[in-house]
Parts: sequence; C-alpha cells; structure tokens
Amino acid sequence: MRTIKTLLLAAIDLCLGIVAFVYSGTYPVGADVPHTKFTHWLLETLRDRSIERVSGDIQVPPLDDPDLLLSGGPDYNEMCAGCHLKPGKEKSDFSLGLYPAPPNLTEGTGEPEEQFWVIKHGIKASGMPSWGPTHDDQRIWAMVAFLQKLPELTPQQYQVLTARGEEDSGHHH
Repeated sequence: MRTIKTLLLAAIDLCLGIVAFVYSGTYPVGADVPHTKFTHWLLETLRDRSIERVSGDIQVPPLDDPDLLLSGGPDYNEMCAGCHLKPGKEKSDFSLGLYPAPPNLTEGTGEPEEQFWVIKHGIKASGMPSWGPTHDDQRIWAMVAFLQKLPELTPQQYQVLTARGEEDSGHHH
C-alpha cells in the first residue's frame, strides 16, 4: 500500500511539474531555435509512427500512368516546390525558414501510401497543410505519382513535366 501511495504522489508531482513548465512559457517556440534532442526525437518518432500506422491500410493504385505524372507535376510545382524544392535547387526562403525543415523530396520520397496520407491530411504544427479539403483523391494520387519520379528528374525534365497548359490553368479533376 505504501508503494502505491508513493507512486501516486510521484505521478501527481510529475503532472504538476509538467503543467508548471507549460505555463511558465520558458520553452523556446521560435522556428529559429531548434528543439532539444529529446523533444526532437519525441516529435519525430510520434509523427513517423503515427503516419506509418494510419497509412498502413491505404491501397496504392497503379502510379505508372503517364497522365497521372503529367497532372501531378504542375500541382507539385505550384503547391509544394517552394518548401520541398525541385531538381537543381538545394534551398528556398521557405525551406530555410521552416522548423522543422521540410524534407527535400528531390532526394527521395518515401512510401506512396504515406505520401498520400500526408498530402491529404497534412501534419500539425509543421507548415504542411491538409490538401484533402480542396483536392480529391485522384488529384492527390497524381501528386504521389509525380513524387515517385521526382528524384530521377533533371531540372529540364522537371520543367517540362510541371508546365501547366493553357486549358489547365487552374483546377482539374
């Protein structure tokens, strides 16, 4: 009984300490000050494990359709390249100013089902918006198809694949 009482008091003390820390305002939240190693590890692990879990049941459609690649390229260029870069570009004002830094998707892209989930739902407190409310699944899969090819593209190929035609100068699908 004494052990249970001691553990309960320790848990209450820990909770009170956490509340005091949160309300103290001492943790630096500016994007120009990195997290502590522990906080960085905690947030990265939480994000990665969550995305892995929620995207596990997503069925990936065939992504080798050239029409998907051609429709996903312009969207990536307009909505993603400012943060996630394009071939031949190593940084941008957005990529330098965001913390955590957005991944450079020209270097590798990850699993398609995870990409789909992240594009559709976004990531809280990271600068990654949820495109699901404004883009249907077909349009999101087109961006995923483009992401799968992005690391192989030269700057010239990228420019060709991301040009939006006159008839497609806004929305599609």
